Amino acid sequence: MGAEHLIINREASQAALILGLQPAALIDHVARVDWSLLDQTPGERGGSIPVAIDELEHILSEVKTHILDEPSPIKTIAGGSVTNTIRGLSVGFGVSCGLIGAYGDDQQGQLFVSNMKFSGVDVSRLRMKRGPIGQCVCLVDASGNRTMRPCLSNAVKIQADELIAEDFKGSKWLVLRFGMFNFEVIQAAIRIAKQEGLSVSMDLASFEMVRNFRTPLLQLLESGDVDLCFANEDEAAELVRGEENADPEAALEFLAKRCQWAVVTLGPNGCIAKHGKEIVKVPAIGEAKAIDATGAGDLFASGFLYGLVKGLSLEECCKVGSCSGGSVIRSLGGEVTPENWQWMRKQMQIRGLPIPDTRT
Repeated sequence: MGAEHLIINREASQAALILGLQPAALIDHVARVDWSLLDQTPGERGGSIPVAIDELEHILSEVKTHILDEPSPIKTIAGGSVTNTIRGLSVGFGVSCGLIGAYGDDQQGQLFVSNMKFSGVDVSRLRMKRGPIGQCVCLVDASGNRTMRPCLSNAVKIQADELIAEDFKGSKWLVLRFGMFNFEVIQAAIRIAKQEGLSVSMDLASFEMVRNFRTPLLQLLESGDVDLCFANEDEAAELVRGEENADPEAALEFLAKRCQWAVVTLGPNGCIAKHGKEIVKVPAIGEAKAIDATGAGDLFASGFLYGLVKGLSLEECCKVGSCSGGSVIRSLGGEVTPENWQWMRKQMQIRGLPIPDTRT
């Protein structure tokens, strides 16, 4: 893969209120499949572990014979945790957002950029490079639980020395996802973000990532540079594994000692959050059965961050997050449909939360 890159639309770039770091742009292939395919897929269900390109292609070939929703095809969309959060902030909440990262010069790379542009996300900080984009297979079972198998080994990505302060100037938040594949880029981005006065939000990625790379994760958390941290219940359990008290509340305390805001999402049981001495617990919102949990945590983060930039209370931030997280699980994939954005706004209105001014 060539080292050449292109910064597009630089002249059109404006300061985005919230920036997302997606070092390697990613395409999600999402499908509802039966249990037998999950049984054949290496690794634990519900998690996210990287696979080689031949394994990803093998899983994709098998999906067609294990699909639950005939004749529904595999849904292919711009993906990645940070991408989901940023797209949600832009489309669902009307917040000015941009992405920093790299995408391939292939057809899927163009699909990624087109989706982001259509979603109103500033793509001027994305570099186009020669080579393929990253891919991820998202296998969703009949209960809506998702198992992810990303392939980033041959994907183009932005390098730490390609990050420039100009990309961060004027923004208020940097959103990122913990990961070893991009650890140097994450460190560099946090360093520049702090120099430019941005706050940093980090998602813990997966329970496997927390389990296998605990030391570098603690290095980031102990630095004091991560202002807001999101963990789901499984990630939280890994964070305090071996401790005398290893419940979600203990994980919340662990994170709150190192970050200004700490949030542990609990699936159908809602979430708990802490800021300073304040602790809140907010129930999940929405009675509908989950179709697909892909993006639930990502869209929760969208709502929570919207609440923060609007100056809402900790409890209100969690309520907005529960509304947006509940909206994405009502359909397949990590992108909220227009109908489900309407559902979210209705839930917010019922709870007396400020309704975002958007075009959806």
